[in-house]
Amino acid sequence: MTNFTTSTQLDETERAVDGATILTVNALRVTAGAAPGGRTLVSEVSFQLGRGETLGVVGESGSGKSLTAKAVVGLLPGGLRAQGSIDFAGHQLIDATHRTWRTLRGPRISLLLQDPFTMLNPLQTAGTHLAESLRRDKSLDRGARRAEIARRLGEVGLAPEVADQYPFQLSGGMRQRVALAAALARDPELLIADEPTTALDVTTQAEVLQLLKDIQRRRGMSLMLITHDLRVAFSICDRVQVMYAGLLMEQSPAAVLATDPGHPYSAGLLIADPPVTHYVAELTAIPGSVPHAEDVVDTCAFAARCSWVKPECTAAKPPLVSVGPSRTSACLRLDEIREELRSTLDRIDDPAPPPALPAADNAVVTVTELRKTFHTRRLVGKARHTMALDGVNLQIAHGESVGVVGETGSGKTTIARSLLGLVTPDSGQISLDGMDVSNYRRLSRLTRREARRFVQMVFQDPYTSLNPSLSIGTTLREVLSVRGDVTDPGEEVASLLGRVGLPASYAQRRPATLSGGERQRVAIARAIALRPRLLVCDEPVAALDVSAQAQVLELLRDIRRSDELSTLFITHDLSVVRQMTDRIIVLYHGQIVEAGDTATVLDNPQHTYTQRLLKAAPGVLSGADHAADPAWGEGEA
Repeated sequence: MTNFTTSTQLDETERAVDGATILTVNALRVTAGAAPGGRTLVSEVSFQLGRGETLGVVGESGSGKSLTAKAVVGLLPGGLRAQGSIDFAGHQLIDATHRTWRTLRGPRISLLLQDPFTMLNPLQTAGTHLAESLRRDKSLDRGARRAEIARRLGEVGLAPEVADQYPFQLSGGMRQRVALAAALARDPELLIADEPTTALDVTTQAEVLQLLKDIQRRRGMSLMLITHDLRVAFSICDRVQVMYAGLLMEQSPAAVLATDPGHPYSAGLLIADPPVTHYVAELTAIPGSVPHAEDVVDTCAFAARCSWVKPECTAAKPPLVSVGPSRTSACLRLDEIREELRSTLDRIDDPAPPPALPAADNAVVTVTELRKTFHTRRLVGKARHTMALDGVNLQIAHGESVGVVGETGSGKTTIARSLLGLVTPDSGQISLDGMDVSNYRRLSRLTRREARRFVQMVFQDPYTSLNPSLSIGTTLREVLSVRGDVTDPGEEVASLLGRVGLPASYAQRRPATLSGGERQRVAIARAIALRPRLLVCDEPVAALDVSAQAQVLELLRDIRRSDELSTLFITHDLSVVRQMTDRIIVLYHGQIVEAGDTATVLDNPQHTYTQRLLKAAPGVLSGADHAADPAWGEGEA
């Protein structure tokens, strides 16, 4: 048995990798309500961050990642309170005064959020945002300030003229770059980036991550990266800490954790992440869900979901202890089960043959020479014309899944909206099993009703696609009433919930009380309630953590097989398209530049754009290759 050394309270002799620590968090607790009776949200979290180091923070939704980051930067939501110790370069941040925060937040610590729209005022230009950040520098006159704004935009890869554009005039990647420039405008020593690339396509994600790493290296800046994407964490971070139910489960060098998990929860996250290199027969999720931190303060928080749990695991809270060089773990049984944890990763690297392709001559969807141009009026200057689709042709056979990949603005969602009648193409034809639905406005009421039942959609954000004021049961009953053949709505609702793996009691609940994965299951139940023949999935798992993603993807696989359902699967995640589709089409500026069987296209891409997409995807190498690749773990995006 290893002689464990506890590190729940940090040893003052431990220093970060480069010998200079900028941030020390010790026994951090975040509670809701007044102490001592406040509800615990984050419990006894301790870690250090060195100057110039990148620390990744991973875990499922509800693990306490963002609350820990907001506690560090002093931006906890109202009603929440931080306790313990947060030392930043000699400044104690717990209960720091407003005067202290004015000297630290911005000039020394900065925060970059997931959605740049939450950081950028839609009524202000990009230049105005940067000017506000630079306003404290009294030495700059108007001309010098303009030049400094151009320099700051150039640092994040944007042209000077972007300063005069509003957020809605920029792409998602450009908005994130502007938000990054604003976050860096005061030259902070520590940047906390909370899911900065979740909503971005794969090439833009790679560009933003590389940009972050390059700026960090030039400035010697410390970076704390919060993400649910393990591949992103492994590709950019020096160290990774795994959080669960408000607790630290493990801390490890990134390259080591990728192949040698030191906790069953870390192993579960690794297994749940689908590979981009090959198809796997079953997507394995962690059973159950993250408990409330308050409910597991005196036991192993992961015990209820752990395959290796024994009575001693639940007798008391396992301490976070040293288990190797620069590694800590909160698993009592790690010495006994370590080899088993390593062997579980074989599931990731064990390829399975993809399902047989459906007969290509049995098309239920035919799209011919589809074209669509969007015209945008401007307050100043000429109108803008954007070619979204330029002669797109595709077919989807009965029971077939076709993936659509490409960058933001390539035309993926325009195809989906055209199939649903939400967009009317300028020219071309759309046929749904012989029905010409190229223009829904010209269809008879009966034909339009039939087309709506033929094709249904699962959207990216399940929360905004569900009415928050309606119970789940009411939402499903509304759809069933359209179907018109239901004799017992209550029984049918229970059956639908059962099909998507939810108990019948969820019919009484509202969307706000469900997790992201549960809400997406409800959205899928609503979509299949009309018994469609084509299901359009537009980034259905982009907003979910890896375990919830695996659950939803496996559910969609099961439904497709059991209902012989055709699917159009839109995603920027190449690992997802590998697992979910038979064929893919690659879109670039509204044109199909490559198409074919999924395995053939991903294994041997012919077009330079497809090759660029694959090169940009983090984690293209398997776990074994990561360990052998000299660039792995060195912070290359």
